[in-house]
Amino acid sequence: MIKHIVMWRLKDSAAGADKEHNAAQAKEMIEALKDSIDVIVKIEVGKDFNGGPAAYDIGLYSEFASRADLQSYQDHPEHQKVVAFMGEIVAERAVVDYEV
Repeated sequence: MIKHIVMWRLKDSAAGADKEHNAAQAKEMIEALKDSIDVIVKIEVGKDFNGGPAAYDIGLYSEFASRADLQSYQDHPEHQKVVAFMGEIVAERAVVDYEV
């Protein structure tokens, strides 16, 4: 089983909207991937409520059966649409992929 975890810090304003609006849109777009990418075993997206200096604005936890499935997800056109949007609104990104 592959675990794919990503955290994003968003720009205060980007793509014609404020951080809160962009966070909500990103969450909705990422969650919708479950309906169009069949290799996703599990996906959770959350917006931070902590607000501390070390906190990220959005967190993603996802699971895949194999490394090949993770790669298929990353290459999928629907995921690439999300990647393009995130590229506009993200200030910082952290990711970890691991196998259990």
